[in-house]
Amino acid sequence: MTRRLALVGLGPGDPELVTAQAARVLNEVDYFLVADKTEQHPGTADLIAMREAICARHVRKKRRLVSVPDPERDRTDPPDYEGAVRTWHEARAVRWEQTLLDHPGDAAILVWGDPTLYDSAIRLAHRIVERGVVDVEVEVVPGLSSVQLLAARHGLVLNTIGGSITITTGRRLLEDAAAGGDNLLVMLDGTLTCRRLPDPAGWRIWWGANLGSAHEQLVAGDLDRVADEIWARRALARQACGWVMDTYLLRRGGVSREPADPG
Repeated sequence: MTRRLALVGLGPGDPELVTAQAARVLNEVDYFLVADKTEQHPGTADLIAMREAICARHVRKKRRLVSVPDPERDRTDPPDYEGAVRTWHEARAVRWEQTLLDHPGDAAILVWGDPTLYDSAIRLAHRIVERGVVDVEVEVVPGLSSVQLLAARHGLVLNTIGGSITITTGRRLLEDAAAGGDNLLVMLDGTLTCRRLPDPAGWRIWWGANLGSAHEQLVAGDLDRVADEIWARRALARQACGWVMDTYLLRRGGVSREPADPG
């Protein structure tokens, strides 16, 4: 019998930011799956607790929350980065597949933020389907992303008038900026790579960490003036929670102070 595997975006942490669709699906499945990264990153236990709080807020009857220990990942910047990530994804697929075999019924994978943006849950689910060991039908339920919350907190329109926006990572930031990118949304940047830009005075930044949590941090201003404050606030967020997830928007030169879009 085909089972339901729902990838449910929970938003960035605030139970009030969970969509009605996500809440409905959470009430329809038999149990929840969540990646447990506490073995490698002990501070992330709080992320599991936050998922439990979200479920307690929105789910009428108690469901099992099944933690799946996350396999180790090579984070040393290996020469074959994509190959290392694919190896990690395969190891994750095997563990999630075994968990589904051990727990019958329909399941929801609880995804932080939105499953479609810098998250491996969809690739993971597709690989489980490809392997053919467990018969599942995959459903993707979108969630509010940290990108959207960053823009809302700072009162921003992400794109410039008639312009575009590039969503990138810390690994790619310097390359994208050198190629002429002037409106860059940066994710997965654990070292705050923007501090290494050759012309920090030519950029404006809007930054946020642990958005949607009780320990949210926000900073905006000219990069050369606020970079040290952001680094310090980032440390405060990690100290408060044991983890930090941040994102920021960078705009170069004149596009940082454009008038509001009349549309």
